[in-house]
Amino acid sequence: MTKLNVAICQAAPVPLAVSDGIDKAVRLATEAVEGGAQLVAFGETFLGGYPLWLDEAPGAALWDHPGTRAMHRILLEQAVVPGDERLLPLQELCDRTGAVISIGAHERVRQSLYNNQMTFRPGLPVLDHRKLVPTHGERLIWMRGDGSTLGVHQAVWGSVGSLICWEHWMPLARAAMHNLGESVHVACWPTVRESYAIASRHYAIEGRCFVLAAGLVQTKADVFDGLERLGENSGAAKELVEAIEADVLNRGGSLIAAPDASVIAQAGEDEETLLAELDLSARDEGLTSLDTDGHYSRPDVFELSVDTRAKDGVRWDIA
Repeated sequence: MTKLNVAICQAAPVPLAVSDGIDKAVRLATEAVEGGAQLVAFGETFLGGYPLWLDEAPGAALWDHPGTRAMHRILLEQAVVPGDERLLPLQELCDRTGAVISIGAHERVRQSLYNNQMTFRPGLPVLDHRKLVPTHGERLIWMRGDGSTLGVHQAVWGSVGSLICWEHWMPLARAAMHNLGESVHVACWPTVRESYAIASRHYAIEGRCFVLAAGLVQTKADVFDGLERLGENSGAAKELVEAIEADVLNRGGSLIAAPDASVIAQAGEDEETLLAELDLSARDEGLTSLDTDGHYSRPDVFELSVDTRAKDGVRWDIA
């Protein structure tokens, strides 16, 4: 196969109310797949919404802030978990249609939260990618991922992997992913602002792959709506959201880039589904001049070692 139809669902999440967000994701993904998409991408933490109160609410990062504590409790209560049955409709959609769906979520493992970009693929378990380094204030919410979730899905048309937000400025993470030979890369962002668009397009030309840079659309009103859907009565959580001055928190900007960094499709700031047909043969043609995992890698000078062991932090030795 040399032709691949792809879609980015640039949409507003249902903040905090993850079950409702899954329903919306299934509806949007179904529409995209029925329109011909074989690969569908959503933005960073679409399931649960991006926690912009950490940046936008004054004092949110202060020690023991009541609103931040309340929001963390809600995220823990609502987060997806490994093997979560609420996610079955997404898996069933992939199994039925053969499509691949990449979607971000807050994931709970034991008592910790991770930023996980999950890849649903037909007939196979979910491929997880947990963000390696939460950026700045995000460290108040998310645990760091490990090398066990650096990987790609091998589809009949090629391979697809993902990195999340500022991981695209981690040179060794990029090198590791380039070594895996992505045909298509999903770059997940809260908003694809100018510098994020540059990073996504740079990834495309460096990795000689197509890049789906997927962003969100989210407003302050959406966060209030999420709290109301949950019947959340925490005054502290509502006060935290009320303190946010901006009305629009995420502004979309999703784009699809070719292996030469040219922009194939570009979204605006509103909800929309971005569609494109990719000619995958362009990837191999681009390798003529630049192959960062091959003739531009200089393995006699540079060597990268990737530890793919899961780091659970606790090992129980059973006698």
